[in-house]
Amino acid sequence: ISRELLVPTDADAADLAAAATPSRFVVPLADLSLADLPRVGGKNASLGEMLRELATQGVRVPGGFATTVEAFSLHLGGAELTGWIHEQLDPLDTLDVRALAAIGRKIRDRIVAAPLPDEVAREIAAAYRALGTASRQKAPPVAVRSSATAEDLPSASFAGQHDTYLNIRGERALLDAVRACMASLFTDRAIAYRVENGIPHRGVGLSVGVQRMVRSDRGGAGVLFTIDTESGFPGVVLLHAAWGLGESVVQGRTSPDEYLVHKATAAAGFTSIIRRRLGEKRRKLVYARGGGAALREAAVSKADRGRFVLADDEVMQLANWGVAIERHYSRLAGTPRPMDIEWAKDGLSGQLFILQARPETVHAQRRAPLVEFPSLRERSEVIVRGSAVGNRIGSGRVRVVHSATDLPRFEPGEVLVAEMTDPDWEPVIRKAAAVVTDHGGRTCHAAIVSREMGIPCVVGCGDATARLACGQEVTVCCAEGSEGRVYAGILAASIRTVDPAALPTPRVPLMLNLADPGRAFELSALPAAGVGLMRIEFVIAREIGIHPMALLEPDRVTSVKERREIAARTRGFDPPAAFFIERLAEGVARIAAAFHPRPVLVRFSDFKSNEYAGLLGGAAFEPQESNPMIGFRGAARYIDDRYRAGFALECAAIRRVRESMGLANVKVMIPFCRTVREADAVLAELAHHGLHRGEDGLEIWVMCEIPSNALLAEQFAYRFDGFSIGSNDLTQLTLGIDRDSELLQASFDERDAAVLAMIEMTIVRAHAKGRPVGICGEAPSNHPEFATWLADLGIDSISLNPDALPECAERLAAPTAPTAPTDPTDPV
Repeated sequence: ISRELLVPTDADAADLAAAATPSRFVVPLADLSLADLPRVGGKNASLGEMLRELATQGVRVPGGFATTVEAFSLHLGGAELTGWIHEQLDPLDTLDVRALAAIGRKIRDRIVAAPLPDEVAREIAAAYRALGTASRQKAPPVAVRSSATAEDLPSASFAGQHDTYLNIRGERALLDAVRACMASLFTDRAIAYRVENGIPHRGVGLSVGVQRMVRSDRGGAGVLFTIDTESGFPGVVLLHAAWGLGESVVQGRTSPDEYLVHKATAAAGFTSIIRRRLGEKRRKLVYARGGGAALREAAVSKADRGRFVLADDEVMQLANWGVAIERHYSRLAGTPRPMDIEWAKDGLSGQLFILQARPETVHAQRRAPLVEFPSLRERSEVIVRGSAVGNRIGSGRVRVVHSATDLPRFEPGEVLVAEMTDPDWEPVIRKAAAVVTDHGGRTCHAAIVSREMGIPCVVGCGDATARLACGQEVTVCCAEGSEGRVYAGILAASIRTVDPAALPTPRVPLMLNLADPGRAFELSALPAAGVGLMRIEFVIAREIGIHPMALLEPDRVTSVKERREIAARTRGFDPPAAFFIERLAEGVARIAAAFHPRPVLVRFSDFKSNEYAGLLGGAAFEPQESNPMIGFRGAARYIDDRYRAGFALECAAIRRVRESMGLANVKVMIPFCRTVREADAVLAELAHHGLHRGEDGLEIWVMCEIPSNALLAEQFAYRFDGFSIGSNDLTQLTLGIDRDSELLQASFDERDAAVLAMIEMTIVRAHAKGRPVGICGEAPSNHPEFATWLADLGIDSISLNPDALPECAERLAAPTAPTAPTDPTDPV
């Protein structure tokens, strides 16, 4: 490798900072701080702040220099452009896309055509030569970035509004790039964004940052947020990565790898990556052949598509840097300040770098988190699926946009469908009912802009432009977890908004029943004492979809089609069973992280045999039962050789969550445990797989959903740390009613006196042995008076469906006279 391509060491970077001399129009980045924002804009002031204050914490930022806003003003003034520009902008209607494009182009052309003032050009050239001397390169490659005085603010990010030029070499090319950056203050998108945010054009200046180039074209790059971008949950770092230059991620040109890191356990030294998703990464941005500033798109090799851009230690390093940056900026602001950060990995040196950091704007402006419950009241065919951005629902006619030439035909209220969006499309996006793209991740341009504007957006669909047609009526739904869906037709929807801060404190701790990790971060804002029931069946069905025994004994799967699908889903996992462990662990971890350090009670799988048979490969391992509801389910499966090895995978996932990720707030629960003998066998099986009751604080609970659990509560209490009443099954087995039978639904009621007697018996006997009792069945969610009766009885916690918690909290805010729930079928 030639010396010219080598990235300077940290010592070289220190020499570089010392080599440049401050002047009127140019200043070294290392001499800047946030206080210099009026002088060098938000981006450059932030780079200087990190170079000065965070290098001691290991945060690595490429060095360089910045031109001052005074240089920009002198350039416009010397060319007699200042007054003329405002004459063009003052009467402009930015909603007129054609007029906006024409005026913006005319202004930019005049700025680029005017030569830089001699004194400005001389100082830039001198600083560039000093940069070359420090890095021992005659014409060092640099990145030239715009930095406006009205960007990277807590109230307006201006993300993607101004231009960046990469791999610039030589003084002449640098001066050309500087003028082009200055002109980008008047891109169509920047003009419209300032108007939309009430920022006057007058008084906004632009600085240009010049940094030594990080060779991410040979490595990878991406973005990270120190907050969950969908919910505003502050406890995680969201990181996206792709091969090549980072613009492919920001612009949504590719579907990147995604990682989630839990901050609290990462700070304690755990490798707390609670979610990994391998992106397609089919294309990457690299330098054009022959050198120069031009970029080209190249195909990613099949091998690189099939592997992650970052190793775990690199993910953790970037996450820890992100937390350090957030902590520093929050201290300066005197308030929590989540950050939006761009990073790159140099493919020659292997080093990671932070390229810029700015405040996240969408959630930072919200005074308090509100929890929304939007829902569809109708359903239809799902046409395409992708990643959901924003907990919203939108409907309208499709407008497929293949290029900027299609934008003038876009009508307000239409659904914008494109391969990817471009920052120049922003004035049109703000008029859309929803946005759908073929490519991109949850931190791409389309996602950021849609989130900021409160528009539902589904990214990374793959084939939306092929499957959706102009004029077609659709409903775009991002309110069903992490998967976004585009439904056929205009569907009715509703929304309910809850202010968690306005809810009273109930006299009994309320917890949540959760299954979908996709909404866990948002729902954690509710004043819940934790999660009283996490059903892992949802994760197995949605995130895995494969019968665990089919991963352990694939030769027993006879369907060739199913074997191919299993192989496709488990690509990159060796052995295939590792796929089950990782995906299940991640699903549990996301909910555990959302509520950390509040307890999360995870129930081991409780599929019935007919439900297990519906998983890929499941038919080869499941018996045919006439009544699966009371058949081969729950604890009986875990100690049976037909499923024992599958249960071992579930145990391995729980151990990974608690031990590797550090989420020790996870407790486990055994469902459908019929006998004390069965309980002893399951506890022994758990211990065999490394889950010892009491070790490292592990609690093991049991579901109380069979009359034997109530009748022998004292004996079960000796073996388990607590009880959670499953009112659905307890009602079924107490009354002898198949809860799935349509014929007997009128008689199925949890408020029946016999069921109430079972519940009361459990609470009294368990309390006598010092064991807590909660309830996680549907009864308190469906019948508010049931919750009041349980509270009066002294139950220790009530776990509810999320939408039922607000009403229950209000109901239990004050003590009432004890009353039993009314059974509508009781003639008495």
